[in-house]
Parts: sequence; C-alpha cells; structure tokens
Amino acid sequence: MSIDPPKKKVQGGRVHGTTGVASPALENTPVIECAGALVWRVRDGELQVLLIHRPKYNDWSWPKGKVDPGETLAAAAVRETKEETGKYVALGIALPGLQYITPEGALKRVHYWAASVIKKSDASVTARAPVAEVDVSEVDETKWMSVEDAAKKLTREADRAPLAALAKAYGQGDLDTRVLAIVRHGKALARSQWQGGEANRPLTPLGVAQASALVPVLAAFGIGRIVTSEWLRCADTIAPYVRAAGVLSTESDLFTEAAHERNPKAVTAALTRLIQADSSSVLCSHRPVLPTIFKTMAKATPSSTVRSAYPSADPYLSPGEILLAHVAPGEDPGDARIVGVELVRPAIH
Repeated sequence: MSIDPPKKKVQGGRVHGTTGVASPALENTPVIECAGALVWRVRDGELQVLLIHRPKYNDWSWPKGKVDPGETLAAAAVRETKEETGKYVALGIALPGLQYITPEGALKRVHYWAASVIKKSDASVTARAPVAEVDVSEVDETKWMSVEDAAKKLTREADRAPLAALAKAYGQGDLDTRVLAIVRHGKALARSQWQGGEANRPLTPLGVAQASALVPVLAAFGIGRIVTSEWLRCADTIAPYVRAAGVLSTESDLFTEAAHERNPKAVTAALTRLIQADSSSVLCSHRPVLPTIFKTMAKATPSSTVRSAYPSADPYLSPGEILLAHVAPGEDPGDARIVGVELVRPAIH
C-alpha cells in the first residue's frame, strides 16, 4: 500500500517561537498551539514509526500536545513525546503540520518534526527539565510500525500528511540529519555605554534572559557540540546551555568581529568544517559575521526553496535568535548538504 503525498508543498523554512499568529481571516479566533513528533527508526532496512493509542479517544495518532505558557514549540514537542511514549528524542527536520477549528470554535495548530530516540545520558537530555512518566490513562499503548502499516492504522486521514513527508525524506536521504544552530549573541550593552574593550562588552539583563531562553531550544534539537566567539557577550550567551548540558565549549577568535574583518575566508573554512561535522553543533557569533556564515551555508544548500529561508537583510538575526540548519551527511564529508532551515525566537521569561 502506498500513502498519498501531502496536499500542501513542504516548505524549506519555518519561523516559530512561543506562539503563532492566525491568518487575517481568523485573527479574532482563539489559537491553541500544539507540537509533536514522528519518532522514526530503521530496522532491517525498513523505516518504522512510533504510534500511540489514546484510550480516551480510542484512536491511533502521533505523540503531541498543547504548548505550555512561555514554552517554545520545539521544547513542547520533545516534552510531549517523552510524556506520551516514555522516550527521549532529538528533533530533526520539520514536517507538515495540521490546523483545524475545534468544536468550541478555536483554531488548533499542530506542529510536527521528525525525531530520533537518544539516550537518557545524552548531554541535551541533561539540559532539559524533568518530565513525568507516561500516564496510562492518557496513552495505554505505543507501537512501532512500518510506514504502510502506520498509514492504515492512523485514525485520522490528516495524520498521513506528515507521514508521507517523512517517508519521502527518507527516500531522498534527507531524514537522518544533524543540526547546525547559528545563534546571534544576546542583547549587549551599547558601545556608547561601555568604557572597556570591545572584547569584554557584557550582556544586558535582557541579554542574560535571552541566553537562558536558548537552553530548551538547543536541548530539543540534541545539540552536543558548542563553538562560540571568544568575546564575552558570545561566551556568556552560550554559557547557560554549557552549564545545563554539562559540556565544554570551544571559544574561538575566528568568529569575533575583528577576526572576521581581517580574514573572512577563515570564517568560511571553519564553518565548512562545522557543516561537515558528525554531531549536532551550535555556533554563537556576531551580527557583522552573519552574512559570511549564511553565504557559506547557502553554498551547501542545494534546494532554492531552502536557500530562500536564510536571512538576507541586516540585522539578519535578532539578539538571541537562532537559525537551525538540518544537515544530511553524504558518503564523504564534503557531500554534506543542508536540507532544511528554521528560525526560532525563544520565549523570554
């Protein structure tokens, strides 16, 4: 049995934060944001996905749930997946979501990612908040199934759209990805207000809050390798995740504003190595460095749709904002290609 392709084209980029905004026609409609994941694995050469059964509705579906106040979509997706399947996961490529009007008249939107199971000992899991065990009154069964069996088992026809996209990505070699996250440092004290050296200009209280808000997002995407400009405002932006995950960071002068101005080709070379790395990474740098970073990433992005998702105008990223690139490895490191891009604006508490 084959499954129908999604009715809407899968876009190369996604912009998301704490909540979304309804279309103009629905601007006065209450919006319920939900997030979840299609957890996948390969067994004996066969792609399999994990479905859940909910006794309250007697249905088979994907793990998902409502976004908590102040929570980002990505953090909600990994939390809900753990609550409903008992499995720790790292998010991969974005998949088609769903939206519909509830019987109460609200607009419900469900955002999905592909996700793979990771160990409890993974650094990104260490950085996450604790999650309750599975409540059997909510989910009484989970089951790994082939794509074709899952398509038959799913209760709702609409749930087949993200499954079709997942299967297509697998067939194209675009499913087994790692993440390269690019972060612009948090809000720093203005140059006119700082009497010290540029390398030591500190974050403002807002910048400190933005740094803390990065933690659940980076954790959701399984980030384990940290690289940052050695200047204080970048090092301090990534420090909360370093502490939460219990990992070491690499502080480099290559990604400072001064080094980039002297030798942008060195930035290109170093970033190319990160694109080709065999683990998910984050790089924190400065606004003037971002054009070189994104141009380098664009060269590793075959799809014009995905390339169009890179910011192209100053300031490229807001302070504390993240660009997530999903990198599919090739047979050789130089064959690595970026197959998806997302922009995330973490919630500030």
